[in-house]
Amino acid sequence: MNRGYIPSLMNPPFRPAGYHAAFKRPLPFDQYLCEHFFPRIPEGDDTIVTQALLQRNQALMPTVAEQASINQMVSKVKQILDNVQNTPKKVPNVEIQEIREVGSFKKGIMMTKSNIADLVVILKTLPTVELVMTLGQKIVDELKSEQKEIFGCVSRPYGCEIAGTQAVVRIYVTIIPPNVPLLEPDLHMPAHILQQNMAMIRHSRWFEENGNTSTMKVLVRCLKDMKKRHEGFEKFNVWHIELIAHYAIHHTPNRQPLPLSHAFKRFLQLISTGILLPGSPSLSDPCDRAYPLNSFYEDADTDAICCDAQTLLRILCHGGINAILGNDSKQVNLTAEISIWDSVVTTPLEKAFGVDLEKMEEDFSVNEKA
Repeated sequence: MNRGYIPSLMNPPFRPAGYHAAFKRPLPFDQYLCEHFFPRIPEGDDTIVTQALLQRNQALMPTVAEQASINQMVSKVKQILDNVQNTPKKVPNVEIQEIREVGSFKKGIMMTKSNIADLVVILKTLPTVELVMTLGQKIVDELKSEQKEIFGCVSRPYGCEIAGTQAVVRIYVTIIPPNVPLLEPDLHMPAHILQQNMAMIRHSRWFEENGNTSTMKVLVRCLKDMKKRHEGFEKFNVWHIELIAHYAIHHTPNRQPLPLSHAFKRFLQLISTGILLPGSPSLSDPCDRAYPLNSFYEDADTDAICCDAQTLLRILCHGGINAILGNDSKQVNLTAEISIWDSVVTTPLEKAFGVDLEKMEEDFSVNEKA
């Protein structure tokens, strides 16, 4: 599996569609779309992979106490925001158009020890940092008046964060589209932040309509956990994980969804064959089709994601599913340390991007002279 490609040293972090028009890779090989020419053969017991995924999903599920505390926190914060929305001038200069639940809480893919819910607040008024903090402090004051618990409000680039002892609610602020031209860069929150926050509503709506299945939720929860544990996946956008997971499950010739074990393997195969690498046709964001997914990454980041996926796929093929998912009690850095699976030595792959070419030439010259 070759990750070789022609890197551009001047690529910006965000590239518009068509940036790599001069160099287009072919579509990544996907055996599930060409079984007529490449029939698949049995590759071990899929039951083992399925059981491992379900076991990890169960371990990642929030506890009953966590679910109760986050539900209670969200209900109270929404109630306070509803009162602000329905009572003009309750908070000076703040007019709320709408409040929407988004993120992992809304999608049903929250994980244990991450008791955080996300709300998007659409304002009619133009948001400044001070205005958002005033709204956040009002929420905190109302919460404190209702129950004896420590609450606090912290300013964040996306809005503010309401933190309690048991749960956290993040408030993402955005505005109604007609007010976007009225924003002043030195006074109000940045327009691109407000646009990103508005996109979270579209993402949650898409997930609710297309990804609201048990297979999808189990797969995404396990992949989000892998993002935390494998260094190369650090820059992997969670929204993109959800999109590629959905593709891996549902994009089949007969329109029949794949079982969990096959979807997990196919996800790693798609990443391994370069679906996010520069120049790849990639996938488009269904909520903004102007941009392919790989246009949101630095070249080195997509290379790291591809590299780790290839290493993990090799380990998966030799029976290391429990180590990949974290079910194994042994703390082994699979993408950085040599490991042995079924008498097969697996050496982590080296990154293809960011190689010091001058140093390589010097080493090559020294070796030649020797």
